Amino acid sequence: MIHISEVQVKELFSKTKLPDADYVCNPYVGCTHKCIYCYAEFMKRFTNHNDNWGDFIDIKKVSSIKIPEFKENQTILFSSVTDPYNSFEKKYEATRKILKKLTGTKAHVEILTKSALVTRDIDLIKQFSNIKVGISMNTLDDKFRKEIEPYASSVEKRLDVLYKLNAEGINTYVFISPIFPGICDYESIIEKIYKHTHYICFENLNLRGSYKGRVMNYIKDTRPYLLPLYDNIYNKNDNSYWERLKDDTLKTCEKYGVDCRIYFYHDKIKKK
Repeated sequence: MIHISEVQVKELFSKTKLPDADYVCNPYVGCTHKCIYCYAEFMKRFTNHNDNWGDFIDIKKVSSIKIPEFKENQTILFSSVTDPYNSFEKKYEATRKILKKLTGTKAHVEILTKSALVTRDIDLIKQFSNIKVGISMNTLDDKFRKEIEPYASSVEKRLDVLYKLNAEGINTYVFISPIFPGICDYESIIEKIYKHTHYICFENLNLRGSYKGRVMNYIKDTRPYLLPLYDNIYNKNDNSYWERLKDDTLKTCEKYGVDCRIYFYHDKIKKK
């Protein structure tokens, strides 16, 4: 059971140190996708929730909040610690309400989601002169997707979203994240989508806090042959796997003629 609350907040936009973004907007506290690798559960330190991450959602009341005047060279990201199109967006429309308020902004707006619900707002998205939508996915295997992202949209639906957005002339990108070492076949994804997206981003699987044990147990239970690799990366802090993968992804993107950005450990962005 998901515990639902509507909360009043004073502001919707926070400055961020994330690469390629100046502000983040999180219309919700919490997320119902229940991804086993979710780093955002650290937010519980600040929210006073007793429920497990994924078992609660706070819907921010946005109607009375004024939108700041953003500058043309600033970027606003939806979102950093929730999916702006999680399952409760269908009813509460917090993301849609904020986008309506932002219509006409000079800033660049970026939406990142795993949800097919984003297509509901194509009419609104097309009203922005400077906007892009990113689809997050790390596999074409929906069985694997169900294991790690049980309540997110299926692989098929995400591909359909990408095709629809692209057909509507909306600037799109694919965020291949998080890359599970030894599991995620990034080249198969590139081959499937490179004709339907403007560029591709890559991010490694980071493990820390309580979710590190959860993911390591998942590997132990489902793919024990990968335990030495995961131990080397996440317990012995050997980054050589990511260094090799960085070179491989750049070469693969060059092969398919698609631009790419690599966010391994949020280091310096690499572009083709």
